[in-house]
Formats: sequence, structure tokens, C-alpha cells
Amino acid sequence: MEHKGLSTNMRRILLLINCLILAVGICGGPLIMRLYYVEGGSRVWFSSWLQTAGWPLTLIPLALLYFYRRKIEGSNTKFYFMTPRIFIASFVIGVVTGLDDFLYSWGGSKLPVSTSSLLLAAQLAFTAVGAFFIVKLKFTPYSINAVILLTVGAVLLGIRSNGDRPEGVTSKAYILGFMMTLLAAALYGVILPCIELIYLKAKQAISATLVLEIQMVMCLAATTFCTTGMIVNNDFQAISREAKQFNLGEIRYYTVIVWTAIIWQCFFVGIIGVIYCSSSLMSGVMIAVLLPVTEVLAVVFYREKFSGEKGLALFLSLWGFASYFYGEFRQTKKKKNKSPEIETTTMHTESV
Repeated sequence: MEHKGLSTNMRRILLLINCLILAVGICGGPLIMRLYYVEGGSRVWFSSWLQTAGWPLTLIPLALLYFYRRKIEGSNTKFYFMTPRIFIASFVIGVVTGLDDFLYSWGGSKLPVSTSSLLLAAQLAFTAVGAFFIVKLKFTPYSINAVILLTVGAVLLGIRSNGDRPEGVTSKAYILGFMMTLLAAALYGVILPCIELIYLKAKQAISATLVLEIQMVMCLAATTFCTTGMIVNNDFQAISREAKQFNLGEIRYYTVIVWTAIIWQCFFVGIIGVIYCSSSLMSGVMIAVLLPVTEVLAVVFYREKFSGEKGLALFLSLWGFASYFYGEFRQTKKKKNKSPEIETTTMHTESV
């Protein structure tokens, strides 16, 4: 994967920025989606649609990048970098993302925030396996240790959430929501490596502009898919009626809706940015390590119980995160040590 004009230091800075953006999305997304359901929202397709409906916001950084390039390159600046081949691949993955959004929203309407952590935990395991088979990602003892620790810790949060079935949700609906959540996890565990595969098979330099273009097309496709579901389910006609019946009031209903779209867009921009700067496995690790933060926020805002199991999960997640980054540090150091040897060997060969 060729990163156009991207030094190691710049890549690290971009990785940090994207991790922060992802943190906003992964911590805020489930909480604000749950707020919609708790306070009277009930349209699953509409909730799914909101997860990617903020895609026009991507036009802002794309416009800034275009004018920056135009200032340097002049009137010959390319307006976009996406080829038809990449567009088709991004659109297909986007449609699958729309299906995944629906599964996740359906599960989220039946499960509390703490139980949704099972989705994210399972997603990490599926991402690790998917990355191994799809993009041939090589495991190290440290990355394997991180995957195991993060998965065990996060699964613990979901499995030990006894008696957390929301009021008005039947046992059958709760179990079905649980299964929908697992299915969404499996599907997203395949989506992330597929995004990385687009980068690897692009046959062109992967610039920040191209990454944002891919993300925008994916979200556009997912929104189109969910829009179809909304039309069939008559969700557009129900929005105004639902707003009037919302427990927090009509104005706050639309406020929640707008911020839901913005926060989930942070998630998708952050995810694709982390994959661009690192790997699909790294994005999975970031999602898993942010689970405890989501748990703490759920305790604060929804007064969910913070049990001993959740404390243990926090410890395991932090341990796994440290393990992964220590492995990355060792790998980077090893590559740096090899580089001078290669250069010395090359110079000796050329002199002979």
C-alpha cells in the first residue's frame, strides 16, 4: 500500500487524529442511539439511516484538500482520484455496511449499552480472522495476545450482564436482538479487511483525498440502502409524529437526530482513517479498547451498574492495548535496525 507523500511522523500524527475521531464515534454513537430508543424512538430503519446520513460532511475536508492541491499544482489539479473500479468496490461494501447498520440498530433497540459491547468484542475477533484470510495480515505474539485479552474482556461485559433486559422487551426479542448483534459483528469483521483490500489493490497512490472519497461513497451507498428500507417501512411519514411524542420534546428530538448523524460520521471517518494509517486489525483493537470508556459513560448517563466484571474487563482491555502497541514498537524498531544493514549491503554490492 503506497501512501502518497506521507512520512512516518506524519502517518503517526494522522493515526492519532483518526484515533481521536474514532473515539468520539465509538463512545458517543451507541450512547446517543440508545437515547433515541429510551426516550420514545422506535424506527429501526431510521436509526440505521442516521448512522451514515452525515456523509455530506465529508465534502468539507474534500473541498479543503482540493483547494490546497490547487494552490500548489495550479489549474491542472485533479478534481477527484477515485477510479470506476474503486467506486464499484466502495459502493458494494457500502451496501453491505447499510445491512450491517440495520442489524446493529435492531439489536440496539432491544439491548442496553453494556450488552452492545459483545458486538464490539466479537467484531475484533472476526476482524482478526478476516484480516488474516483477506489481506494476509501476519500475526505476532503481541497482536495475538492483544486480540485474546480484548476479546475476553469485552465478551465478559456482555455475557455477565444478567438481568439487564430493558422494560417492555420480551425474552424472545432480547435473544433475537442478541443474535442480530452477533451477526452484525461478524459482518463488520469482514467489512474492515475488505476496506484494507481496496487500498492494497488500488494500483495507485493512496492519498488522504482518496481515502475520504472511498469513505463518502461507502456511506452514500449505505444511506441509499437504508433509505429504501425507510420508504418501504413508511418511516419518513412517521418522523414528525414520533418527534411530537418524544419524551424530551420535539426540539430535542431533532437535536438528537442531528447529533446522531454527526457522531456516527466521526466513527466511519475515524475507522477508515485508522485503516489507512495502520491496518484493519488496528481499527478493531481501537474499537475494543474504547469499550470500557463506553461502559463508564453508560454508567454515568444511564445509571447502569458497574460490576466487578466490568472492572476486570477494563483491566484486560488496557492490558491488551498496551500489548498491541508494544508489539508495534518492537516491529518498528526491528525494521529500523534492518534498514542500515540493507543500505550497507547495497553500497558494498555496487562498489564491487
